[in-house]
Amino acid sequence: MMASEKHTMKDYFLSYFVFGIVNVSVFYINYIFLIPSLIKKRKKYWLYVLSFILLIVVATFVKTVIAVLNPEEMLRYTFDGKSHNMSVNNFAINTVFIIGFFLVSSCIIKFTIDWFASERIQRNLESERREMELQFLKSQLNPHFLFNSLNNIYSLAYQKSDKTADAIMKLSEIMRYMIYESNTPTVALSKEVDYLTSYIELQKIRFKDGAYIELTLNGEIDNQKIVPLMLISFVENAFKHGVVTDPAEPVKINIIANQKILHFSVVNKKNQQNKDAQGGVGLTNVERRLQLVYPDRYKLNVVNSATHYTCELMIDI
Repeated sequence: MMASEKHTMKDYFLSYFVFGIVNVSVFYINYIFLIPSLIKKRKKYWLYVLSFILLIVVATFVKTVIAVLNPEEMLRYTFDGKSHNMSVNNFAINTVFIIGFFLVSSCIIKFTIDWFASERIQRNLESERREMELQFLKSQLNPHFLFNSLNNIYSLAYQKSDKTADAIMKLSEIMRYMIYESNTPTVALSKEVDYLTSYIELQKIRFKDGAYIELTLNGEIDNQKIVPLMLISFVENAFKHGVVTDPAEPVKINIIANQKILHFSVVNKKNQQNKDAQGGVGLTNVERRLQLVYPDRYKLNVVNSATHYTCELMIDI
């Protein structure tokens, strides 16, 4: 052990208090000043190495001077029952390793903490980026729907239809859901279904000969949640590009939900005269939203045959 066989208060004071202050000072000088200033901020790696070495030299010098001034406490030790003297050189070498240990430890701790902090910042930035992108996609979706609905209402008003007032009321209800109730990360699946139902009723108003839609619900619709406005584009696409006035070929919308999976499908007969090239805007946006909010948790299958268009979506909820 270092120090004389019989420990004294002076021995403890020098070994644990004075040398402890030197060791802790070296640790925090490197941790608080050298690494942030020379490496993180200024990228002066060569200057940091010189400062690192200088810190070892200064600390070793201070502890060695204290040991030389107090040889009975610092340079004498007992081994195998015999008292021995340690040379100043050996003391200095041991001190270099001790100071080096504290410096290396401060480096490891500092870089580890900074790495975790950087990772946390990156995750926050990525989360904010995704949220901004989702809001942007959602902002594109809402005007897209509003544009189509206003066109439909304009046609009713132009024809002086008695259904105009009902259409405006339905649109008001739908917009209330889109503006106020869909601003949460998830909504009850039942509310999303009510929204789809209102949309379907709004669309039916503009068809004089009637629109034929079969909406089938099965499973735990009331107990599940979904990202809002995720299903509307599929239904909107069926109305915009499909045939909805043929009673023999109704648009079939099927929703099945259990505790793990949401299965949603839309099948419609294709309108061969509809050549609107912009029809895919809504579906492109909703697929991007699926990638952001349900990564590796969804399957989207789109079948575009000669006569029918089928969209099938499965989400792990």
